[in-house]
Amino acid sequence: MLKDVSVYSKQGMLNASASFLAMIACMAPAVAAAQEVAPSSPAAAVPAEAPATPQQNEATVEQADAAEASQRDIVVTGTRIAAGGFDAPTPTTVIGEADIAANAQPNIFTTIAQLPSLQGSSGTSVNTFSTSSGQQGLSSFSLRGVGAIRTLTLLDGQRIVGANVTGVPDISLFPQLLVRRVDVVNGGASASYGSDAVGGVVNFITDTRFEGIKGNVQGGITRYGDDEQGLVQLAAGKSFLDDRLHVVASGEYSHEDGVGGGEFGTELAGGRDWFRQTTMINRGVLNDGSPQYIVRDFAQSITFAKYGLITAGPLQGIAFDQNGSPFQFQYGSNGVPARDASGAVSGCFPGFCLGGDLSGNVDAGRSLKSSIERLIGYGRVGFDFADKNEIYVSFNFGQVKTSNQPVNGQNRPNLTMQCENPFVPGLVQAACAAAGITSFQYGTSNAALGNTQVHTDRRQYRGVAGVKGELSLAGSAWNYDAYYQHGTNYTDIDVDNILLSNRFNQAIDAITLDGAIVCRSATARANGCQPLNIFGGNPSEAALRYIMPENGPYQRTRQTQDVVSLSVSGSPVDLWAGPLSIAFGGEYRHEFYTVRADPYGAGFAATPENGDYPADPVLIPGGNNWYAGNYKNGSGAYSVKEAFFEANLPILDSESLGRANINGAVRVTDYTTSGTVWAWKVGGTWDLPVDGLRIRGVTSRDVRAPNLSELFAAPVTTTLPNFFDPFNNTNVLVIQNTIGNTDLTPELARNTTAGIALVSPSWLPGLSLSFDYYTLKIKDVISSIAPADIVQLCFQNVLPETCSAFNLNNTSGPNFINVQAFNLASIDTDGFDIEASYRWQRPLGLPGNFTVRVLATHVRKFVTDTGLPGTIPNDTAGVNNGNTPDWKWLAVQTYENDDFSLLVQERWFTDGTFGNQYVVCEPGSCPASTATQPTIDDNFMPGAFYLDIGGTYNLTDQVTAYFKVDNLFDRDPARSTIFSNPALYDQLGRTYRAGVRFKF
Repeated sequence: MLKDVSVYSKQGMLNASASFLAMIACMAPAVAAAQEVAPSSPAAAVPAEAPATPQQNEATVEQADAAEASQRDIVVTGTRIAAGGFDAPTPTTVIGEADIAANAQPNIFTTIAQLPSLQGSSGTSVNTFSTSSGQQGLSSFSLRGVGAIRTLTLLDGQRIVGANVTGVPDISLFPQLLVRRVDVVNGGASASYGSDAVGGVVNFITDTRFEGIKGNVQGGITRYGDDEQGLVQLAAGKSFLDDRLHVVASGEYSHEDGVGGGEFGTELAGGRDWFRQTTMINRGVLNDGSPQYIVRDFAQSITFAKYGLITAGPLQGIAFDQNGSPFQFQYGSNGVPARDASGAVSGCFPGFCLGGDLSGNVDAGRSLKSSIERLIGYGRVGFDFADKNEIYVSFNFGQVKTSNQPVNGQNRPNLTMQCENPFVPGLVQAACAAAGITSFQYGTSNAALGNTQVHTDRRQYRGVAGVKGELSLAGSAWNYDAYYQHGTNYTDIDVDNILLSNRFNQAIDAITLDGAIVCRSATARANGCQPLNIFGGNPSEAALRYIMPENGPYQRTRQTQDVVSLSVSGSPVDLWAGPLSIAFGGEYRHEFYTVRADPYGAGFAATPENGDYPADPVLIPGGNNWYAGNYKNGSGAYSVKEAFFEANLPILDSESLGRANINGAVRVTDYTTSGTVWAWKVGGTWDLPVDGLRIRGVTSRDVRAPNLSELFAAPVTTTLPNFFDPFNNTNVLVIQNTIGNTDLTPELARNTTAGIALVSPSWLPGLSLSFDYYTLKIKDVISSIAPADIVQLCFQNVLPETCSAFNLNNTSGPNFINVQAFNLASIDTDGFDIEASYRWQRPLGLPGNFTVRVLATHVRKFVTDTGLPGTIPNDTAGVNNGNTPDWKWLAVQTYENDDFSLLVQERWFTDGTFGNQYVVCEPGSCPASTATQPTIDDNFMPGAFYLDIGGTYNLTDQVTAYFKVDNLFDRDPARSTIFSNPALYDQLGRTYRAGVRFKF
């Protein structure tokens, strides 16, 4: 059985009603309702974004032992101040332990990510299409849609070493069973917590004094019979030496099979039938009265087929089956190939027909969800060396393995094949001769080569040693917290079954020599080239091993983080309206990374010992030889020193005027890479002399320093053969180097939030309402610039600093352009959050409680400006291809008594668009299409409504059985021109989960 949820403060302990919500939702506003709950009542979630009563701390939801709580103030993440009766002005959502359990997810990340204010978070259903990003399977949060790099994620108020070179942690590596609550600060918190807290903070609080044994065993599966899930969790805690020595430990293993790629064409995994190869086709005509772009289902590329297609010239339209036999390809739209050099098909659109033979389409092969395997261990030992003073050490190990399939095949359009190639069927060779040609254009999905698989292995080792507690000084109690943390993260990425582009090009160029089929190039033959038959689906094993060696691309990354931190808080003086509370402290942090990649991707010169990757003259010595997954070598480090001060000043405490306080903080930070920057905040709360009504507001200056990737990115080199040089009005050969930029400066943000809340008025106890308006403006946003823009900005003298990034008339070496990030862009967003809840005890005379809770976020605008001349800022609010829908809602209704609970949950977001820049028009009535306002015939993406249900049954006082069904109606995702958008839409369908929890 779950215990009552209680709210504790320095002045005492107040029982608060809390609901057993099956979902984070309870995301309760910020405080418990003021009503008392009988000790036998089931646990309930506390409303979180509402004002606290004078005796309560902001947004505290605790499921901890009463003895511990009576000794310590609880610090909620919106502030560093630990003082009874203090209410921070920053809206904070709290997800309690009961809420996490009720949502019954195999990964706590999924529970938290359902909050409406979290927009654009990643996870195992995101980045599954990627080979090279290094972020496959990475679970990280994004608040306000501004990206995971602008959301600070903490564990017990402490930073976590990044699981990616961008610096974001992987939530899957966190110890999860001992998480007591999660605080989500919806607004900037850089002044209190430092860099990256631009969108807000997500703080996981663990139960450091858990006593007993508890566990959880859970399984799950989709209605399609895939993504089988298994989760086993166990935690134990014990106190020794008269309750002075506290030991806790936990371990968990989780496996989710994921949902792999489907077949070529449009058939998804498990028989899902919602994929329609929706494509935004560019007609290429701007001013004929019809839209430039048209959105169509079942689009068929005219540039390749599953086992090969001749795409231009007199033989255009001849395709090959798996056995290599030629046949006439069935173009959609009743298309007829022009059979000339253009490769056009009459009756079709540029590049695409509709319907016809779709068997060669590759997008259905993308994984809908990465598989993930988690192994987590955590331990903590704390010793109370004095009353209310503790010294402790903790260690956690986490390993997360994921795998995904980016796409079907390894598509290669626009190949030139020789008619004399001995693998070309005789009928086609005869047709070549009759047409008087010696070569033809060719495209293939390369279905015969199989599908690429990407495997990641992240391992994290993290140790913390600290001391914290309370001291009496000058008649006042002072809280202190000092710790040292070291974390190391290893990330291994391995790619299987992927071709080396130049070897592929050599292998498909076959000839007959001395009666044998061989590669044309003598150099390639001398280095092991085996001829590859790409006409059909029967390549030789020797050819496959030549173009796709067993040792594929790899990347080996090591990141370290060292932190030394000290914070102190207390109330040194009593003033006219209450005690003045302050907090101050400092922190030193060092971040380092190094990455090593295979020589075929990174370049031979970077790896003298090639090992299983022998030098080959047909490959490019500088790297970039793989079809995808060309990882690079690199390293970098920086250090940070910072100090902060925060104060809470009570200014009113009157029956006629109410209670009010002003809260402010300032932080100075010195980066070894970019110098000194200041962050600050000022805000306040006012409990009006109206029963349960509060006004709150805060404005802040927040910062995000450039991360290791932006500063020291591993260089990537590509060739631009016909780059236009505006200085000399000619085309030149240029080497493009994509590199980091050590001259980057921190991004600067201005956050403002203002709101009103009503909590548990005496005329309707159990009611909580809150409304908060927010605006967030970020300037000097770090973003990359295209090579042509870098040169033009210098040529036009618009951005002189770009002039040092290139040399188009280099006399001492090749011409080059260094493509790197600059502080040019900006983001401007605003909207509001709404939360409402009501708790009804003994509804209709029934035993137990009924709770209704609704949360919503409305994004009024989300404008991104590249900062480049001639560009128009892009507003993506309401773009359902992205992360910021117009409205996003979460609603939960629960009934619970001493024996069982039932839950109904609704998740919903509104209709949207493919992009707000488009002008929708009908044929015959369209204005001229422009680059900034292109015309389109369909710009609608429907929203989605998902219904989830769940429940529990108490088998004994210690054992509870539960079930959960997500997406009960099996709602399919909307048609989308980007395959689908897993950041918003459920791609898996109805999912069943069930399990048993126990606690002794």
